[in-house]
Amino acid sequence: MILTRMDSHFEQLWHLYQSTEFLLTQQLSPFSQFAIITAHNPQGRILTACQNRLRDRALLRDIESLGVPYRAMIGASRDLSHMEKSWAVFLSREDGLALARRHQQNAIYYVAENQLELLPCLMQATPAQMGAFSERVRLVSELPDLGR
Repeated sequence: MILTRMDSHFEQLWHLYQSTEFLLTQQLSPFSQFAIITAHNPQGRILTACQNRLRDRALLRDIESLGVPYRAMIGASRDLSHMEKSWAVFLSREDGLALARRHQQNAIYYVAENQLELLPCLMQATPAQMGAFSERVRLVSELPDLGR
């Protein structure tokens, strides 16, 4: 199901998605191409930590079945008040979008040669160029535990 109109809720989400930063435990090559995908909070609906963990495990199984490299990361608001477990998955835009749609995600991020782009999946929106991926990365010694 593709959302065909950008009502105020989805406009707000689209705006919030564009302010996301990423927590990683190791730097990724600036020459890499990968999708950043989460299974948390499908279609922008806030779920419990337990529900999000179950969805994340299902996404990880799908990623592993693809046989492509991947890395865990966290997508977060700048003030870290909202965080979602995410995966950098080294595959094409099209395959990344298909995987995200299967997990009912409104959008994914795609990185190519250090340029970050926000791509709609279930929303009808114009892709957003977000600048250098490296400018939105915070290296951390370990990823935060998101509500065990």
